[in-house]
Amino acid sequence: MNSQPWGTGPAAPLPPTREPIVKVPPAALVLAVSMPLLFWLQIRLPDMGMTWAFYPVDLGRTLGWPGIVTAILLHGSWTHAALNAVTSLCFAPPVARMLPGWRGAVVFALFYIGCGIIASLGYGLLHLGSSDPMVGASGAVSGLLGAAIRLMGRPSWAGPKPLKDRRTLTMVGVLFAINAVVGLIGYAPGAEGARIAWEAHAVGMVAGYLAIGPLFRWSRKWAPLFG
Repeated sequence: MNSQPWGTGPAAPLPPTREPIVKVPPAALVLAVSMPLLFWLQIRLPDMGMTWAFYPVDLGRTLGWPGIVTAILLHGSWTHAALNAVTSLCFAPPVARMLPGWRGAVVFALFYIGCGIIASLGYGLLHLGSSDPMVGASGAVSGLLGAAIRLMGRPSWAGPKPLKDRRTLTMVGVLFAINAVVGLIGYAPGAEGARIAWEAHAVGMVAGYLAIGPLFRWSRKWAPLFG
């Protein structure tokens, strides 16, 4: 005999939750979309934007410093721009989720640009005096990669893994080695025969790996600003 109480029935199923079609944070999506759009504008410039490239020799010239920033906005080919856009879609979301809201998006952009500047500066110091132009967002994107290595597998509120975590350090070492081999061989998609600035990638990755910890602590301290 059914012992179910009078007037009760099976619980009504919960309404299905609507999952967003795109789960990428807006700041990360805007970053990825901006790369091919900026390259579309770049190829319409008379000199393909090389005026705004970074030349290591300019580190000794006061007026040459803007290139250390503007080079992040340039790329060498459509393949180069697309590759960096796809890579940023993979590694920017963990950082962007840690910094919600429009103020967080501003801090995310500053973190990205900061990693790019450090990457370019590191490359420039290693090739001081070189007049070969360097373009691309790869150093900044590598900064997002370095940060993402410490954030992956953890909820946004938990923060990055410890700086000396063995697994993350191993991953950084492996990526560093692969990056060096690719750079020394001189082949990578989108390079179009140009020299690969693998040193900038390495410096950017290390910068992001180190900086994400202080950035997380700062973001928690000023959490009300990001609400």
